[in-house]
Amino acid sequence: MDKTDIKIIFGTGNAGKMKEIRMIMADLGLEILSMKEAGINVDIVEDGESFEENAMIKAKAIAQEVKRRGEKAIVLADDSGLEVDYLNKEPGIYSARYMGEDTSYTIKNANIISRLEGVPDEKRTARFVCVIAAVFTSGVSFSRRAVIEGAIGYEERGENGFGYDPIFYLPEYGCYAAELSNEEKNRISHRGKALEAMKKVIREEIGL
Repeated sequence: MDKTDIKIIFGTGNAGKMKEIRMIMADLGLEILSMKEAGINVDIVEDGESFEENAMIKAKAIAQEVKRRGEKAIVLADDSGLEVDYLNKEPGIYSARYMGEDTSYTIKNANIISRLEGVPDEKRTARFVCVIAAVFTSGVSFSRRAVIEGAIGYEERGENGFGYDPIFYLPEYGCYAAELSNEEKNRISHRGKALEAMKKVIREEIGL
């Protein structure tokens, strides 16, 4: 199959996320566009009750618009978030909307740290979850989930990340997620692992 006939549209407008996605999926040799770059603007109501449901809602809505326009593309979308065990797995599927979508992550991170004031290390366990959903031109769909375990730190640290990365401590590596290099983060992160799993699906489906 000619690679020039295939493109991937990823359902996000997050520049940091698109940078990671392009680095991780570069070896597929396919054009990867964000929704904005593809000229797609659809209202998506993420009313699912799990990361899987929300990722698939996004992917199917975008795929429907791509089909309506008479175009062909592999549509990918992710739903990812932070689960803090002490906070009953909050913010979970509401991670992006936690305290309001327009609230800065500096404020969100400070709030989580504040809510864990006095909580000992062993009860600060948390994880990042990422589910990647894919809808192919044929209409078939798949999803892949990955997690990375860690803990909530006591302050923001690191400049090489976004979102909740600066408060997510990785005991195994002795640093915060935002202190990892891009290469290290992509290798071990929830999104990196989920994208690697999805790359295998893409190769199998389109015969790369």
